[in-house]
Amino acid sequence: MYRYLIFISFFCLSKLPAQTLGGNAVFNFLSQPNTAQLSALGGINISTIGNDVGMSFNNPALLRNGMHQQLNTSFNSFLAGIRNYSLTTAWHLEPSQTNIAIGANYFDYGNITQTDASGMVLGNFRPVDYVVQVMASRQYHERFQYGLTMKYINSNYGQYRSSGLAFDVGVAYYDSVNQLQVSVLAKNMGTQLKTYDGSNQKEELPFDIQAGITKRLENAPFQFSLTLHHLQKFNIYYNDTTFRASEGENGYNSNNTIQKIFSHIILSTQIFLNEKLELTAGYNFQRRQDLNAYNVTSGLNGFSIGTSILLKKLHIRYATGFYQSNLFHQLSLNLNWGRGAMFN
Repeated sequence: MYRYLIFISFFCLSKLPAQTLGGNAVFNFLSQPNTAQLSALGGINISTIGNDVGMSFNNPALLRNGMHQQLNTSFNSFLAGIRNYSLTTAWHLEPSQTNIAIGANYFDYGNITQTDASGMVLGNFRPVDYVVQVMASRQYHERFQYGLTMKYINSNYGQYRSSGLAFDVGVAYYDSVNQLQVSVLAKNMGTQLKTYDGSNQKEELPFDIQAGITKRLENAPFQFSLTLHHLQKFNIYYNDTTFRASEGENGYNSNNTIQKIFSHIILSTQIFLNEKLELTAGYNFQRRQDLNAYNVTSGLNGFSIGTSILLKKLHIRYATGFYQSNLFHQLSLNLNWGRGAMFN
């Protein structure tokens, strides 16, 4: 019966208003990676082969039996004093052959001065965003895994508060013999429950259809991933022509088809140096384009890197990425909280 819930969810949620992209949608913090491994892989990856329960936060089809009683916790020292905290843990329910997990992702933007329209200081407020979600997955035949996520979203910006409800639905095909995994995912299908201004005019969620493929080489210590995002729309660039013209960038070509195609692509690789040490690198084409500025050196915009130390009872992962001259620093810890439990 469980597998029919996936199809029912697709049917019911298709009746909701069409969802839009960042800039025209609410709760865009949902697109931020919750764990260091995901950040190192370029920010979006739904097909990586591994045993990190934190990755199931992004795609419930990656939630597997071997993640029973595994805990992932993460801290991200982001830009401009923003702090991000995340936690995910999972169980395998043997009687129903179902994997379940709960998780939360919390963003703290620090203290901000509150003023009125004339600039008079009224005090301070502390804006926060968070999402709490429940994930479930089951295996179908030998190679398929399907999963569903239900998430409660909350946003608090002083006197302006909003909440929402959303669902993710994912399916993964895993060939353990050839070390190949392919996934498809529909994210953030849902609705705003409470609007910021208290009106009945609801904003749309950052809907995203993703697809990914990961291949681990048989005779070399490499794993490669190709991820496609926002497949529901061809042109996903935000182009403010007035601003670009004011900055002297009159030659910008908003109709570059190749550029639009590559904006959907994220490439990543993992290098397994030995059983205890991994290196990860990712390249996000859209992030690089969004961060590139006229008359400013682009540098390593769009690149992210990470490393993992895999011990028997603890996995330590670190990731960083380039935002012009700034870097973020994200640290994640994975452990099994069951008595005497160790990683395979």
